[in-house]
Amino acid sequence: MQRTICPKCSHDSSTKAGIINGRQRYKCRNCGYHFTINKVGKRIDQYYVTKALQLYLEGLSYREIERIIGVSHVSVMNWVKQYGIKRVETGQYHPNYRIVSHEELASYFSDKSEVQGKGMLITELGDKFMVIRWERFRE
Repeated sequence: MQRTICPKCSHDSSTKAGIINGRQRYKCRNCGYHFTINKVGKRIDQYYVTKALQLYLEGLSYREIERIIGVSHVSVMNWVKQYGIKRVETGQYHPNYRIVSHEELASYFSDKSEVQGKGMLITELGDKFMVIRWERFRE
């Protein structure tokens, strides 16, 4: 049986004292303090955090990152704030991206007109790949 430790006096003698908002409440037998155990939140794998920040730096919007990775755009915004990521804004280029499988990626590179003279980045997304190309804005 797991023992609950009182956050006030650090004593390990406590008893159950009801449920509040769906969470078990405890009472310390030593000091009489009532407390609940902190809820452990859902954590997202660091791989997805890194990928989201990479895609943000490549110029994709929060909503585009949400659609690609499957993580809330609000989470992506919070990570950008948390890590202090600054994106260099350039008005001359915009990113174009495609999600491809391994076979599609091989055929993509076999066509020289697709890759010659173009800046691009390829990143892994689980079992797929994302090809990001930069194109000039047409004026």
